[in-house]
Amino acid sequence: MTDLLLAIAHHLLVFGLAAILAAELAMIRPGLGGAALRRLGIVDLHYGLIAALILIVGFARVYMGAKGPEAYLGNWAFWAKIGAFVLVGLLSSLPTLRILQWRRRARAETGFVITETDVKAVRPFLIAEVAVFALIPTFAAMMARGYGL
Repeated sequence: MTDLLLAIAHHLLVFGLAAILAAELAMIRPGLGGAALRRLGIVDLHYGLIAALILIVGFARVYMGAKGPEAYLGNWAFWAKIGAFVLVGLLSSLPTLRILQWRRRARAETGFVITETDVKAVRPFLIAEVAVFALIPTFAAMMARGYGL
């Protein structure tokens, strides 16, 4: 039962992270400011929290799941999946830092909104996150079918 519950939690968290990434991509646009910018900051905070939970639950699956660590730790597809997850995290750092900067500016400057230049600086990182994120379920599907052993 533990294995099933961990698998369910892991999958729901990954789908949640994908939804948040899509929301961020949709929300970041020129003219965003005020309350919408605060909401973007909250969404980005949840992105980080869910990513941390994915790691916790994922490694719980490795060590507490039915297959055990030997099914994962020697599997190149597992490490490729972890690498893709880490790369997504690294790619997300610039947008997160920019969102924090924008929110600070919005508190200091009445009427602050993000510009087209701001969006152009962040959007490529978000698109790269989406592209690399797509590798995560790809490697997971490979693992489930015995690839990488």
